[in-house]
Amino acid sequence: MKKVTINTLRKMKQAGERITMLTAYDASFARLLDRAGTDVLLVGDSLGMVFQGHDSTLPVTMDQIVYHCAAVKRGVQRAHLVGDMPFGSYQASADEAVKNAVRIAAEGGAESVKLEGGAEYAEVVQRIVRAGVPVMGHIGLTPQSVHKLGGYVVQGRSEEKAARLLADAKALEDAGCYSIILEMMPSELSAEIARSVSIPVIGIGAGAGCDGQVLVIYDLLGMNPDFSPRFVKKYLDLGVLIRDAVSRYNDEVKHGTFPAEEHSFSGEKQAPVLQLYSSVK
Repeated sequence: MKKVTINTLRKMKQAGERITMLTAYDASFARLLDRAGTDVLLVGDSLGMVFQGHDSTLPVTMDQIVYHCAAVKRGVQRAHLVGDMPFGSYQASADEAVKNAVRIAAEGGAESVKLEGGAEYAEVVQRIVRAGVPVMGHIGLTPQSVHKLGGYVVQGRSEEKAARLLADAKALEDAGCYSIILEMMPSELSAEIARSVSIPVIGIGAGAGCDGQVLVIYDLLGMNPDFSPRFVKKYLDLGVLIRDAVSRYNDEVKHGTFPAEEHSFSGEKQAPVLQLYSSVK
């Protein structure tokens, strides 16, 4: 099993091979996604919404990102691991940004970090890369700037805004980003950006012209039936399956049919309990 690195991703773009990327927040999901062949796992600040229940990504802290990165790291063998830089961790100064990026790599075990913003953060990207931590950029809809952008709306629809996003992408490439995420922008613009830079471009709600795609794993699995944005394809209604399974469990416990004899222990000598669970390691 060959490890995916930033060089692997560059070669994939050059060869025209599409890149797959998903979010992960714990070791169990990370193990499943990694074994399924996902190229990149992102410990995104989206955990604030899908994991913690907030209505935005803004409350997520550095401690939380480091904690979840470390958990995901334990489940990964092949995929490249990216840790999100949360709101407030890099905006104040380049020095603070470097300190926090190094912490995500050193304590969290991430192999790179992701930060939102365009040309205005070029110096920050340069400083982090100079410190030895690869950086993935993120432009278009940037959730940490949701109030500034006026909500979760498609970006780059006017000629002026499209030109600005193209310039941002090139500025991030020049600053040293090894990859860029494009979120919620016209597919024609995303394809143009992907052609204009030499680094991999990963899209979310940005059309098929990108070098790869990323989704929040909970969205892909249909964990929240009330959340169905246009750019998400639900590959499974896992939320319904979980609800049904738990309902059956509740019913069996209340009617006394679980645990049955095969789920119980007797006084006879049996295999040690730890041995029974060895298969889950």
